[in-house]
Amino acid sequence: MKRFRILRRWFGRKIGYSRLFCAGLLIALAALRIADPAALEEIRVRTFDTFQVLDPRVKTVKPVVVVDIDERSLAKLGQWPWPRSRIADMIINLTRLGAVVIAFDMVFPEPDRLNTDALADSIRYLDEPTRAKLRALPSNDQIFADAIKRSRVVLGQSGLSEVLREFDKSLPVTGLAMLGEEPQQFMVTFPGLLRNVHVLEEAAAGRGLFSIKAERDGIVRRVPMLMQAQGATLPSLSFEILRVVTSTRTILVKSEKSGIKSVAVSGLVVPTDRNGQLWVHFAHHDPSIYVSAADVLDETVPPSMIKGKLVLIGTSATGLNDIKTTPVDPAIPGVEVHAQVLESALTHSLLTQPNYGIVIEFCAAILLGIFVIIFVPLFGPITLGTVGVLLASLLIGVSWYFYTQHRLLIDFTYPLISTAAIYLTLIFTSFVREQAQRRQIRSAFGQYLSPALIEQLAQSPEKLVLGGEEREMTIMFSDVRGFTTISESFKNDPQGLTTLMNRFLTPLTNAILDRRGTIDKYMGDAIMAFWNAPVEDREHQLHACEAALDMLDRIDVLNSERAIEAKESGQTFIPIKIGVGLNTGTCVVGNMGSDLRFDYSVLGDSVNLASRLEGQSKEYGFPIIVGSKTALAVKDKFAILELDFIMVKGKKEPEVIYAIAGREDTAHSGRFQRLRNLTIEMLACYRSRDWDGALAAIERGRQSDEGGALELLYNLYEARIRGYQSKPPPPDWNGAFALTTK
Repeated sequence: MKRFRILRRWFGRKIGYSRLFCAGLLIALAALRIADPAALEEIRVRTFDTFQVLDPRVKTVKPVVVVDIDERSLAKLGQWPWPRSRIADMIINLTRLGAVVIAFDMVFPEPDRLNTDALADSIRYLDEPTRAKLRALPSNDQIFADAIKRSRVVLGQSGLSEVLREFDKSLPVTGLAMLGEEPQQFMVTFPGLLRNVHVLEEAAAGRGLFSIKAERDGIVRRVPMLMQAQGATLPSLSFEILRVVTSTRTILVKSEKSGIKSVAVSGLVVPTDRNGQLWVHFAHHDPSIYVSAADVLDETVPPSMIKGKLVLIGTSATGLNDIKTTPVDPAIPGVEVHAQVLESALTHSLLTQPNYGIVIEFCAAILLGIFVIIFVPLFGPITLGTVGVLLASLLIGVSWYFYTQHRLLIDFTYPLISTAAIYLTLIFTSFVREQAQRRQIRSAFGQYLSPALIEQLAQSPEKLVLGGEEREMTIMFSDVRGFTTISESFKNDPQGLTTLMNRFLTPLTNAILDRRGTIDKYMGDAIMAFWNAPVEDREHQLHACEAALDMLDRIDVLNSERAIEAKESGQTFIPIKIGVGLNTGTCVVGNMGSDLRFDYSVLGDSVNLASRLEGQSKEYGFPIIVGSKTALAVKDKFAILELDFIMVKGKKEPEVIYAIAGREDTAHSGRFQRLRNLTIEMLACYRSRDWDGALAAIERGRQSDEGGALELLYNLYEARIRGYQSKPPPPDWNGAFALTTK
């Protein structure tokens, strides 16, 4: 278990659980792309729509013309369907005007209701000779078929959602040559097929399906070049026109394991998607390619409109319901979709979504995902935003480059969505982790730091080093003098003693926290605190000394309150007095303890010295005693008085210790200046073994010390001098006093 915990900590520190989660998310997103659900595909095609809107196909030539059975034609020639003899006239006129190929975006599945044999049977009161004459005349279908034979005509067929009649194998179909994998498995499929009447099918130069399956949102983006209908493989109307115009007998289909790659006729290769569909590079609706069917029949069409062109016969009439939506137009006649396919193919302005495109998208998503997982956690907020914008711009820019320069449809949405999902997940997990870290910091340091410092740590957790580090710090120990006597007065009232402890520890604690200190621990009536950790404090010596003086002031206020309370209750008043030891030095600070329980604490010789200085405050008669580093750092801010030159057990070098006698106003007072000078004179004589001079300085000091603040110090040195007069110190004595007790 211990090894497992160590491994878990190492893993969380070096790799991070958020990165591991994002790696799993990357794998899940890769699986999503392979599955390619409808929603993902719709996002992709919408992106390609945007590309076409921004950069539609621009027509340079117009090889296709549409003969439009429009509202004007219907108004002039009557409702649809027209007699097929009239349609035959239209073919004859178009052929005479020089049409290269004529194709019908419609199907003629039933015999013409105006055929002569049908009229002979349906008109009442005709005599038999008349009926016989009618039957002897050529039918409209035959007239239509004869016109088809004398021209190059491609008839339209339609795929159906159900089988209406048995497939007639006697009718001609376009030949198909296959290179590679079996293409039928990838093709758009219709269960049924609607064909033209036999006489027309046999007369036509070609036959193709005009059926177009719109996308889920109703927009036409892709047109199948080959389809499966009722078990037969058939070309689309537009591709069959290309076969006929190039005089190719067989269509070549190239396939691979990922799908259909292209379809080809003589001199022309059309790339497709894996399902054999052409991504149409749409231009905006072009009314200039339309001529009215009525004008063709009236022979009023300019020959230049027809000569040398491919002619599509279709309808824009609203009632005939052949309106389509494209990425660049909300509504165009369906026949124009076929016209745009032909224009794109003949002008080589083709869009391609290559089968290897998914590999590019997949690799881009994986590589960018790995990059984000590795590097994003290392960046700051501004860098994160910049990197995010750059990655998005890179993906969009590369995709746009391939579209505009090579007419390749490379999807950037999947890599962008994948990368954004990982990116946002990392940001979210980072936010959650940061909030948890802040809660942990507030919880861990709530009892030891002021609210302002806790909030500073919570906002900048990087300032907190919990694993252990060396810092220069100022350490404080404080203790109540004569606490045993005070506690004995509460012998019969332990709850009252607890209340008193809380009552004096609270202002002392607040004084420390208000000066940016950290409470290390409470030891009965004693407090251990430190400065410059966990939050850096460049003036930690100053703040520690200010806190010590604030503690004395707050104890004075508390004693005044307790004196009044004792007088009112008739109890004996015992004032609380504290001693404070401060020392500055290099310490080790961090979480210390066992695997199960640890505290944020500090260790080092400087800590031990601070504890010893606090213990000597009673001996020297000053409540605040500080080490030399502390005193030298704040000598211009407080009334500092040198006390002694001591040797601490375990240290080779002696330490000069000082008392803090007051704030800056005290330091500038004439009384303190006189006493400090006399103390300096006393110490100089003492350390040079001028015992009489030292005693004389002590005596002058007593005369100047009206309040008796230095009386304990003078008594201490007088006793030492008397002892040295009777028993001189060794020759190597340097004036240091060996401090062997706490």
